[in-house]
Amino acid sequence: MTGKRWRAYASLGTFAKARTVAKTSPIEFIRQVQAETRKVVWPTRRETVMTAVMVLIMTTLLALFFLGIDTLFDQIVKGLLSFAK
Repeated sequence: MTGKRWRAYASLGTFAKARTVAKTSPIEFIRQVQAETRKVVWPTRRETVMTAVMVLIMTTLLALFFLGIDTLFDQIVKGLLSFAK
């Protein structure tokens, strides 16, 4: 094989060998999950309510916007189709 091709195949072999993952026991996995869960910073009730209200407001505004755009396009299409009669 030529030099470039051989290096490409060699790097693939190295990559495949590097992807082996160390096995952990189920008990060790549970300990790691518990340790990571302790690091989580949960939002306060006020932050959760404020975020929910903002989502509702933005959803309503976007729904109204797309309703307006859809109505506008509907009128344009109906107007263009009326010329075809």
